[in-house]
Amino acid sequence: MKQYNVGIIGATGMVGQRFATLLENHPWFRVKVLAASPRSAGKTYEEAVGSRWAMTTPMPAAMKDMIMMDATADIEKIASQVDFVFCAVDMKKDEIKKLEEAYAKAECPVVSNNSANRFTPDVPMVVPEINPEHIEIIDAQRKRLGTKRGFIAVKSNCSIQSYVPALHPLRKYGLKHVLACTYQAISGAGKTFKTWPEMVDNLIPYIGGEEEKSEQEPLKVWGTIENNQIVKTATPSITTQCLRVPVQDGHTAAVFVSFENKPSKEEILQCWKAFSGVPQELELPSAPKQFLHYFEENDRPQAKLDRNLENGMAISIGRLREDTQYDYKFVCLSHNTLRGAAGGGVLLAELLAAKGYFD
Repeated sequence: MKQYNVGIIGATGMVGQRFATLLENHPWFRVKVLAASPRSAGKTYEEAVGSRWAMTTPMPAAMKDMIMMDATADIEKIASQVDFVFCAVDMKKDEIKKLEEAYAKAECPVVSNNSANRFTPDVPMVVPEINPEHIEIIDAQRKRLGTKRGFIAVKSNCSIQSYVPALHPLRKYGLKHVLACTYQAISGAGKTFKTWPEMVDNLIPYIGGEEEKSEQEPLKVWGTIENNQIVKTATPSITTQCLRVPVQDGHTAAVFVSFENKPSKEEILQCWKAFSGVPQELELPSAPKQFLHYFEENDRPQAKLDRNLENGMAISIGRLREDTQYDYKFVCLSHNTLRGAAGGGVLLAELLAAKGYFD
């Protein structure tokens, strides 16, 4: 596989830091540029991050002395040095849309972890095992933007990366109604217990905008390409509640689901066990060998549900039971800054690279 030079836009934030650690020894991608806000420009990466390094592993030695660039002022300069960029900036949505489109128009593809372009009709929002075919919309997007290489591709919200993969192989039974209650770690807000001590022994029963994303994004992920845009599917109906809980990493979901044609428990378990996708077929570097793992335990599922399965890139499922109001209920867990955020972004970039979109 060809080696690609990449940039991390928003490198000082938590997701940017996670990108740095994941890309340190990546077999395909080499970090060439680090960029963030103007206040970081001109500093070394180590100086720019300072005491805010939030990862449990050290800052990559090769990146410590890299000079930070200005993500907004140095677009052309950055684009000239890399094959594509990962974008994980902390800005207003309209500013992010403008920034990502500016990189694309500078003929620099953008793999985004931001929500700003998730509902742009010709921007693919991809969970690589679920809707890899959506990257085909890039050709139409390039025509709209007037670019030859540049485009924007995004990953979905981290909160849907636990329950949507678990539901996906069951769609053949006709998903009708889904209720999902998510219990989301503080790293999803870019925080640690050191920077957010008031979350110790606390729970916040509302995360602004999260429920709308959790209800609507799956419908686009399951949508179809029609007339050069991605059209959301009409079913299932999804309702969610999203809570912030005192956990550092890992988003848990309690899921209730009803079907048009109710499968047996054995059929559901077989679907989960057998499911794999294009990343597994292509043996992409970040793809888990087994995407969905089910653990049968009636008392303490947290003893077996594991956010770190397969380097944090697999989904852990447990406690599948019949329900009195819905057909079934279960719990699932994913690592929000790995599968849900930076890791999912790297896997999306690997898919795009394997399909030739950075060439």
